[in-house]
Amino acid sequence: MTTTTAFTTHDTAFVQDFRTMSAFGATENGGVDRQAATIPDGEQRRWLAGLLEEHGFTVKFDHAGNQWGLYEAVPGAPFVVVGSHMDSQPTAGRYDGAYGVLAAAHAAFRLAARWEAGATAPKFNLAVVNWFNEEGSRFKPSMMGSSVYTGKLELEDALSTKDAAGVTVRDALDAIGCRGTYEGPEAAYCAEIHIEQGRSMEREGITIGLVSSNWAANKYEFVVHGEQAHTGSTVIADRKDALLGASMLVVAARELADQFPGVLHTSVGQLNVYPNSPVVVPSRVNLLLDLRSADEAVLAEADALLHARITEIERLANVTVERNHSHSWAVTPYQPEGVELAAKVAADLGLSNKEVMTLAGHDSTNMKDLVPTVMLFVPSVDGISHNEHEYTTDEDIVAGLTMLTEVVARLCDGALED
Repeated sequence: MTTTTAFTTHDTAFVQDFRTMSAFGATENGGVDRQAATIPDGEQRRWLAGLLEEHGFTVKFDHAGNQWGLYEAVPGAPFVVVGSHMDSQPTAGRYDGAYGVLAAAHAAFRLAARWEAGATAPKFNLAVVNWFNEEGSRFKPSMMGSSVYTGKLELEDALSTKDAAGVTVRDALDAIGCRGTYEGPEAAYCAEIHIEQGRSMEREGITIGLVSSNWAANKYEFVVHGEQAHTGSTVIADRKDALLGASMLVVAARELADQFPGVLHTSVGQLNVYPNSPVVVPSRVNLLLDLRSADEAVLAEADALLHARITEIERLANVTVERNHSHSWAVTPYQPEGVELAAKVAADLGLSNKEVMTLAGHDSTNMKDLVPTVMLFVPSVDGISHNEHEYTTDEDIVAGLTMLTEVVARLCDGALED
């Protein structure tokens, strides 16, 4: 990892802007709560718009709430899209997604200044993007804004999605003034930088991760149906306890991960229990369960084992399980020419680097299916993420900004055209 602390004036401005950005939705324990289309999300979007406009960028919102900062150096040419997301989990770290948006903005400012100072004009224009609802904590599914932009999700399906309180995406975006009429720019290439959200780079002393592929994932929303009963008086044998069935699913998911150590990740991240009363046997539990692996054969085997286990759970808990597929993605590589370009840039800058896979989903996971895309990581201290104690050093976020700036410069100059 990078150890120098000799920052340029531009680096210092970036670090200061990161501190300012982190105040929006700040939590007492040093994290943020900026769920999609909440008031803090709207506040930081307005702040970002002001920052972009200060540097001569035109800011627009598209139909799905994605925020665009546009710099048109070559009228009529397509755009290199660079950015990430600024929405967060309910109690989250400051770096996840938001770092990538701010790094994109500052990289774009540096490039625009170069071109305006007389550097050779680029072949492509530049678009900074703040994707809407990448996290999926308030509205499901995750990566919503980039899914609409890439045609993987219908706009109306996204806008009509409701949160737990029954508020639609359409109404939530209108409430913060972030649903626009822009169609979005024509993309030629894409780049995103993100914290690793793991420990491998920190352990190996690597500053830049060159993301070559993503893990595959299967995500499900299961509904366990039982029957309400009195927790005190109802005979155990007569109970149809939905929470018991849901708990068995949670355990089954963990046992699957233990069955494929290191190559399968499983989790249940959300349970909604009804009626959630201390003296009522639950009649319904909604839960979100996901399976992830870099080995699609392992994922398929684990998936089959899970569904066989569900049949057994229904019998043991005397419940029924409604099985709804949420969404999936396969193991798909990032374009090798983009990985190679990034490796050359890192070498030129003297930044230690290695190829890595991403276990988490990112907006670039969608974008790479539309245009050649470069995905970069910087280290996460102790691998902590989706946690208020998430941290990446200033030295590493600055090194990542330097790296992203040069990658985007070469994409704008047409380095992948051949």
